[in-house]
Amino acid sequence: MRSIAILAWAMLGLMTAVAMAQDPAPDPAVNNAAAGSGTGQGTSTDLAFPSASPAGMNAAQGNEPEPAGHAKDTAAPEEIATPLLPHNLSPWGMFMNADIVVKAVMIGLAFASLVTWTVWLVKTLELFVARMRAYRAMGTIVQARSLQNASAALGSGKNAASLLVQAARQEVDLSAEALDHAGGEGLKERVASRLSRIEAQAARRMTRGTGLLATIGSTAPFVGLFGTVWGIMNAFIGISEAQTTNLAVVAPGIAEALLATALGLVAAIPAVVIYNVFARAIAGYRQVLADAAAGVERLVSRDLDYRAVPARVAAG
Repeated sequence: MRSIAILAWAMLGLMTAVAMAQDPAPDPAVNNAAAGSGTGQGTSTDLAFPSASPAGMNAAQGNEPEPAGHAKDTAAPEEIATPLLPHNLSPWGMFMNADIVVKAVMIGLAFASLVTWTVWLVKTLELFVARMRAYRAMGTIVQARSLQNASAALGSGKNAASLLVQAARQEVDLSAEALDHAGGEGLKERVASRLSRIEAQAARRMTRGTGLLATIGSTAPFVGLFGTVWGIMNAFIGISEAQTTNLAVVAPGIAEALLATALGLVAAIPAVVIYNVFARAIAGYRQVLADAAAGVERLVSRDLDYRAVPARVAAG
């Protein structure tokens, strides 16, 4: 019996040594819990079965416990990237946090948009006044019986329709001496030539400023795209310096870059629309001037016919 007891104690000691070799660093929390449980079980059970905690399982598999500073090292990039985040993501805040090149692009696009709306206001008023004067003068020309009556009714106005009548009256006065010896065909050609030049000059004066609208409408999107490309380049550089791909770090820089494209579209779209509207309005204004010029030519032809009647009567 004594030998059996000695053999049992020897086997128990061997099992204890094997368990200690497999788990050199048992979890203190589990050992403390087992010691304070008060169950009264032998220590052989605690040594034979490894701890169920993550540290014990790692130890049972032969892995070393994870260093305590690993979580701190993982959070280090977030701590580095946090100062890079802007505090204000409104359009003004993104503008203030943008690169100097992107800021210059945004300022230029804002100025282009201001020029667009200034041209729209000025040309709208100018076209409205010019068309009203042209319509009024054309009504006077149509109702007049002679060029002299139309000139007296319109006076010495500075609008294009009044200039048409004044130019025709001046050409008739200059050609009065030649009318007795030559026909009126030459006078008609000279009057038509002067009227066409006045009409073209008035249309050219009216299109002044619309070239800016065409330039802004065609170049503003590309200027905004340049600012976007530059801003995205800087955003990628900031990502590489921060050594993180966190969306909170990437999104503000890309948003600032895309703001330049948005401003480019804001400047370009109204410019294109306003340019097309002015093109149609100016074409309508030129048509009114063409009708007024045709009325002046009819008055000149009528005066020539009235002038030829007494000469034919005297010759007959």
